[in-house]
Amino acid sequence: MNVPRPNNLDAYWMPYSDNKYFKANPRMIARAEGMSYFTPEGREILDGTAGLWCCNAGHGRREIKEAIQQQAAILDYAPTFQLGHPIAFEAAARIAEITPEGMDKVFFTNSGSESADTALKIALAYHKARGESSRVRLVGRERGYHGVGFGGMSVGGIGGNRKQFGALLPYVDHLPHTHGLAENLFAKGQPDHGAHLADVLENLVALHGAETIAAVMVEPVAGSTGVLVPPKGYLERLRALCTKYGILLIFDEVITGFGRIGTNFGAERLGVTPDIMTMAKGLTNAAVPMGAVACRNEVYDAIVDGAPAGIELFHGYTYSGHPLAAAAAIATMELHRAEDLPGRARAIEPYWQEAAHSLRAAPNVIDIRDCGLIAGIELAPRPGKVGQRAMDVFRRCFDDGVLVRVTGDIVALSPPLIIEKGHVDRLIGTLDAAIRAEAA
Repeated sequence: MNVPRPNNLDAYWMPYSDNKYFKANPRMIARAEGMSYFTPEGREILDGTAGLWCCNAGHGRREIKEAIQQQAAILDYAPTFQLGHPIAFEAAARIAEITPEGMDKVFFTNSGSESADTALKIALAYHKARGESSRVRLVGRERGYHGVGFGGMSVGGIGGNRKQFGALLPYVDHLPHTHGLAENLFAKGQPDHGAHLADVLENLVALHGAETIAAVMVEPVAGSTGVLVPPKGYLERLRALCTKYGILLIFDEVITGFGRIGTNFGAERLGVTPDIMTMAKGLTNAAVPMGAVACRNEVYDAIVDGAPAGIELFHGYTYSGHPLAAAAAIATMELHRAEDLPGRARAIEPYWQEAAHSLRAAPNVIDIRDCGLIAGIELAPRPGKVGQRAMDVFRRCFDDGVLVRVTGDIVALSPPLIIEKGHVDRLIGTLDAAIRAEAA
């Protein structure tokens, strides 16, 4: 007989967390609405991170909730292997309406990690379908983050994500990151220097041969490693080199998609169109897990038209195009359209930028970066304790009623796009006080 046990913290192995510390010092969230979370005791926490870069329309949106409820009452689940249900096709069509021109084919996943691995597999399948099976090499970037699947982790460039797991995918190389150039410190928006770093792809072509390289995957703006904004001209050079050598360019838009930098996707804001694009997070406002991959029509056509009768791409997930997720995605995209959330982000961006850069006067702040409604505030590490200063700032901010995110000694901010000036003032003011309190 199963005997009910009291609720405790023992069973849940928390992701990307110091489990021992948390379970001794828990900080819990029980409810969310608008711009705020609330603790079990009812204390408000202003959300400065849109959850985890994903609740772009704010929390508890009635339109999304009702869409999920209505869909659950109609169709809770249906497989999409050799079958279809209408709402998945509608969601794909709605995504195709806002992707860059010519990127009209959408493959559904359940997360950004799955989207990354899917995009890499599509790239490999594309070249094989075109008779270029030698193109098996994948190129990522140092300090890149593409989720935690073996493909995305291999192409990603975060040491801590890779070292614990030993051998990853073979035939992977990396471009240098663009972080830390002295002449770019405290740049507002895209920095002026560093476009030449894209030219390292020429070195990889010379080393391996263009005929061996399938794809280059980068984030338009790297978020998880501390808001690394592409220098002016960098993405343009990368696009030109990929085109020159027949290499597919993949943009990981999991963070930069759905209004985060003031346009539907980062490709639009930054003026560079990739061949394949990954997305997740803001797609459903995080109400139901969902990801997607959009690709140029030519990529889809090469794989589908070039295959014999039957299954063309041997890839998919049990929950691809899940009815509840599709309903959430449609409702979310309608909210973005009706309320012009990307435009709203652009309107408040100058105020946000000035507020973020006001932290330059705080102690131990060694750089500030921003793009759209993202900001990264880099702190000098404590001697021998890398990451501890920012983690202490994170905990102090939460205790003072504001949620921020940290990666290493960088505080990353990415609030819901419904943020108003009063929220900005409170967020930056609380963060300023926390940085000063942790100055020692």
